[in-house]
Amino acid sequence: MSRAPLCAALIHRACTALSGALLLTFMAGSAVLLAQEIDTSATQQRHSADAVAQEQSFRKTIADLESTQGAYATALSEQLLSLALALQSQGRHEEALSLFKRGMHLARINDGLHSTRQVPLLQGQIASHIALGNYLQADERQHYMYRVQVRNKDNGEPLTMALMQQADWQRNAYLLGLGPQGYIRIMNMWDIYRLALNDIISREGNTSANLLPPLRGMLETQYLISGYQWEGQSHISGDDLEARQNLNRFNAYRTQSYQKGSAVATAIHDIELQHEDEQGVAATRALVMLGDWQLWHGKQETAWRTYQDAMVELAERDDAQMRIDQLFGAPVALPDIASLRPLPPTVDSAEANILLEFGVNERGKVINLERRDDKEGIDAVAHRLMRKLRKTKFRPRFEAGQPVETEKIVRAFSIE
Repeated sequence: MSRAPLCAALIHRACTALSGALLLTFMAGSAVLLAQEIDTSATQQRHSADAVAQEQSFRKTIADLESTQGAYATALSEQLLSLALALQSQGRHEEALSLFKRGMHLARINDGLHSTRQVPLLQGQIASHIALGNYLQADERQHYMYRVQVRNKDNGEPLTMALMQQADWQRNAYLLGLGPQGYIRIMNMWDIYRLALNDIISREGNTSANLLPPLRGMLETQYLISGYQWEGQSHISGDDLEARQNLNRFNAYRTQSYQKGSAVATAIHDIELQHEDEQGVAATRALVMLGDWQLWHGKQETAWRTYQDAMVELAERDDAQMRIDQLFGAPVALPDIASLRPLPPTVDSAEANILLEFGVNERGKVINLERRDDKEGIDAVAHRLMRKLRKTKFRPRFEAGQPVETEKIVRAFSIE
């Protein structure tokens, strides 16, 4: 039975069971739903037809160029890129990768090995490799693209963008576990974010708001440095000089981590303070960020003073108490940075398979942790989560400017 007769039959059966206004309401609603389904189907068909026509147009243009200008025509790279992106948008990543690769080959032949014409083709390759789960190949392509960008860019915004992209990629590669020594990725992150920072300072001075993205990346990197878990990687053969040098350099980074992180967080606060309007709270949040860093390193008294300074910054605002409650009204797991949050996201209790109750004392330590659900078959997962929670440091709740204990916090999680 086709969709339209089926819907008509359903409406007819429903109509016999309804009466009056209820009947009219049901019929009107069904008509709207059916019209929406028909409209959606028609839109999808139009998009599909447009995609086919676009692909055919690109292929014809490529064939014409090959016929009139030869297989190595300069304009072919751009057309191959357009066709590859069209296929990529349809999820046809293997076909797209073949076209990106051919476009790069032509760009190198026509413009040299470090042609910037390769950059959008490389970006396309990286996106398709990621979509296919080929993370090592994406990593290799990202590294090559970075070399091309740095070689071809004079100091200026494009270089800063290339540096930021590479540093962000190093973070993603580390979090994905690509490569045998994660600490090398972390050192690369710090070094490249610092290059981006220095590039901006050289052009815009040391108070530019454009310094904030690399500074935030540098603070994130310091969290990764200070929290790095070795997992046996510290044992390196004495014959491997380069590996031992890298290890020694990372150990030096760890020794300096608290001071460097503090300096970065302070710089973020100072810059936010200069660029903030009267209604803004970014500078105060940066001060809380500094306090979080201090607390992460066990400097409780220093952290309390920093948090209290943040409250003083808010005190003269009309909405002071609301803002203070937003920042200090409940315990917050550290690091309070989106990409580094130590715990999985919480869900509504109706969707959860693990329900935990705990407290956080005035020093930010988890206490009285108990499991409150009765789900079976996930004990191992629940125990791992509970171990993680016990190790997590929290910014405690504050009352009247002082840290206080919070009891009976309930968090719901959905974990496979």
